Amino acid sequence: MKSNRLLLILMLLILPITMFAQSKHLTFKGIPIDGTLKEFSKKLVQNGFMEIETTTDFAEFEGTFAGHSNCTVIAYSSPNGQLVHSVAVIFPQLDSWSLLEGQYRGIKESLIKKYGAPVIETESFQTEYEPKDDYSKLHELKMDRCNYKTSFQTDEGAIMLQIFHQSYYCYVLLGYADNINMTIAQNAADNDF
Repeated sequence: MKSNRLLLILMLLILPITMFAQSKHLTFKGIPIDGTLKEFSKKLVQNGFMEIETTTDFAEFEGTFAGHSNCTVIAYSSPNGQLVHSVAVIFPQLDSWSLLEGQYRGIKESLIKKYGAPVIETESFQTEYEPKDDYSKLHELKMDRCNYKTSFQTDEGAIMLQIFHQSYYCYVLLGYADNINMTIAQNAADNDF
């Protein structure tokens, strides 16, 4: 399932850089990433998002984010929707490297203005020779030999931006993880062992 894979990737990329002694929650579109999935979903709908699907541990929406229409927003929660801990934005699919990179750089610039310098910034291809043209760069992305990601850390949580692909679908992915609730969710998962 697309949303479960994205959650795992989001958690793996963000958890190593999070700081856990916090008292405020990270916000998404001015909404604290906190409360039940039902409460958080209601606030997203009030902010103009259309609910597409809801399960016990995530809710999927469609709408406009940062001036980009047709974005998919997924809010993730602990089992049974008791505590929202992270949010992912999947920007519309693009079939050109130059469009993907342009969108990534524009969003990255806006994030730097809001959150300051990134704590992780990797923009490279893992190939013997640097791909030169649009087609080659897009091909390397689809072959998992492209690493374009930028992460920001705040007192409240972590924000991760990445050029991503799933099968042949390529897009920019933006994730928000609240420190307090991610820690609670991780501790609950650890108790299962």
